Amino acid sequence: MATFSSCRLLKHNKLIRISDQNHWKKDYLSLIRFSTHKSFNESEVVVPLPNGRNLRLSTGKYARFADGCAVASLGDTSVMVTTVSKTYTSNTSFLPLVVDYKQKGAAAGRIPTNFLRRELGPTEYEILTSRLIDRSIRPLFPQGYSYETQIMCNMLAIDGINDPDVLSINGASAALALSDVPWNGPVGAVRVGLIDNEVIINPTRREMHQSLLNLIVSATSQNLVIMMEASAENILEQDLKKAIKLGVKECQGIVTSIQQLQKGHGKPKRDVTPVPESFQELIDTVRSLSEMKLREIFTDYKHDKISRDTAVNNVRTDVMESMKKSYSDLDLPMVVEAFGQISKQIFRSLIFENEIRCDGRKLEEIRDITCEVNLYKPLHGSALFQRGQTQVFCTVTLDSVESALKMDPISMLAGGVKEKNFFLHYEFPPYATNETGRMGPIGRREMGHGALAERGLRAVLPKDYPFTIRLTSEVLESNGSSSMASVCGGSMALMDAGVPISSAAAGVAMGLITKYNEKSHQIEDYRILTDLLGIEDYMGDMDFKVAGTKKGFTALQADIKIPGLPLKIVMESISRALDAKSQIINIMNTVIAKPRSEKKDNLPVTEDIEVPVHQRGKFLGVGGSNLKKILVETGVHIHPSDENIYTIFAPNQAAMDEAKEMIQNLMSQSREPTLDFGGIYTAKIVEIRETGVMVTLYPTMNPTLLHNSQLDQRKISHPSALGLEVGQELQVKYFGRDPVSGLIRLSRKVLQTPGNNIIKNFVSTS
Repeated sequence: MATFSSCRLLKHNKLIRISDQNHWKKDYLSLIRFSTHKSFNESEVVVPLPNGRNLRLSTGKYARFADGCAVASLGDTSVMVTTVSKTYTSNTSFLPLVVDYKQKGAAAGRIPTNFLRRELGPTEYEILTSRLIDRSIRPLFPQGYSYETQIMCNMLAIDGINDPDVLSINGASAALALSDVPWNGPVGAVRVGLIDNEVIINPTRREMHQSLLNLIVSATSQNLVIMMEASAENILEQDLKKAIKLGVKECQGIVTSIQQLQKGHGKPKRDVTPVPESFQELIDTVRSLSEMKLREIFTDYKHDKISRDTAVNNVRTDVMESMKKSYSDLDLPMVVEAFGQISKQIFRSLIFENEIRCDGRKLEEIRDITCEVNLYKPLHGSALFQRGQTQVFCTVTLDSVESALKMDPISMLAGGVKEKNFFLHYEFPPYATNETGRMGPIGRREMGHGALAERGLRAVLPKDYPFTIRLTSEVLESNGSSSMASVCGGSMALMDAGVPISSAAAGVAMGLITKYNEKSHQIEDYRILTDLLGIEDYMGDMDFKVAGTKKGFTALQADIKIPGLPLKIVMESISRALDAKSQIINIMNTVIAKPRSEKKDNLPVTEDIEVPVHQRGKFLGVGGSNLKKILVETGVHIHPSDENIYTIFAPNQAAMDEAKEMIQNLMSQSREPTLDFGGIYTAKIVEIRETGVMVTLYPTMNPTLLHNSQLDQRKISHPSALGLEVGQELQVKYFGRDPVSGLIRLSRKVLQTPGNNIIKNFVSTS
């Protein structure tokens, strides 16, 4: 056995003599490289949570080449987050930030079930979690920061109790705070539940099954909200506000802990390149050439989306052509950037000056709404919802419970959902905004919008609906808030299909225009906009989507573009959204106010039938041949739902009637005589086996085994010991059927005991 003393060396290798005790006469030399950092410079902070558990944030052990790395742990769930920001891009019109959340099968002790047995492309849960993290950190990057930045979140371990999504937000916040990347964080994030009217912080997976609310809130210091996302069981306004306030409060402890970690182990931040004076001169020139024209466009309330965009683009083209003549070394991308800033400033100032929006609406006014249902006869349910120039076409398709969406095992552990019998697919084709584009796999934006609309409708669906529901929402025209229009159109399509939803649901997007002081980081003035336009989303500071019924809230998502919102603005936006939802639902109710009571002829139907155990074989057929025949001839699916219960799913009532007739014919052909318990019957031997004899009581009945143990009072090992032959008749006593196998229980032995003459004798007739 080799023995040696360990030591740590800095940035070079050391030859160390290792003495083998079994070969003491000979020394062996080995080259060993030790860590270049004392104890890896590891550090950890612990954040106590209200439920007695601890959130742990550590750094210094993993991925030390990254600009920043942190590991966030809660219970036995751990996520490692890295940040790297190196490559400069000249385009300053947007922040080149990419967030990737990755689940690993090994983290759950699982091997991926795909044919390659390895992690493939991102799952829906991974994409939605990536978007969640992105929205929590993006608003805090400084304006003009143009370095490509990548945040990678790797799930190290998952215990099935604590969800990794909130951990990933806190880990990303810590990794950015520890790095040298300019970032005005940190943020803290918590999950908030509502159980028995009590607000719970970071509830476990089991507790979430009882919760009426699933809210994730991210906040900075000074109680400023950065991001919110929630699904709820139609909770009241006061409960939602209470949960948000407590969630923001609990985020402060996490923010403080990350600041402590940053103070001891964070890198000095890079300097942000200041805006050159020449750019300010460029802005002044662009302003002088475009301000009056832009004011005319934004105050011309006759413009629609296309004409307004065309007019603004024409002004930009004229400005660029004019400046080309005056400046030989003109930087056209900088002119475009300057024009964008001027357009935004003018657009926002007009709202403060006039209290009127670019389409002529007041701040709290919703757009004109028109609705239709039952557009095409073959569809199970359909609706066309038009709000201003946003138009969505929603369809509902009902299918059997076997068509439910099955989740992969890793996402099931992370998200807690095994399968979904309701899912919404959102489509946003290029023509919806008068553009061309490549049609391919669903993008992150489409998946996120579809998931939000799905959460907005899930709470109003019946809990034990016997069908799988697929709702599709195709955006035909888009001028803002298409995901919330999908909630409205989806609610109407569900009612058109006769799905017994508890109440109509609607969605609305709230916007915000602020006067933000960059030096004091304070909002000096603001205007909340109800029913957001596309241009107001682009020019504004918030896209706050809210869905629910007249009574309460079912989903929300806050996308904030400034470094945090005070709770006052958040609460005011929620109250205005509730009023707007009520107005929209009133309009929807004029078209369809409740689920269709009369079923359409093409709607699927389902019924349950009971099949006794002893008839199961004849019902199913060899290898399920009877069920396959029914499926081929009628299109009806039959599957077991309980021990003796089978569920029949038919695409329409006519197919159901045809399938039931086939089942009745099948069962009537195999109908057996009724046997009396304790009755004595004459059985005919049809086969001799080592274990007993196969006998029949009636010609229409299947042979059943009369076991050796029931043939005679004596113990026999083979029926030949009694001289039994095929065709011989025996007197047997009937003891009912086995409750598990359904096989007939017969005995000849009991008839050989005294006293059996008092039992009534039943003689079979052929």
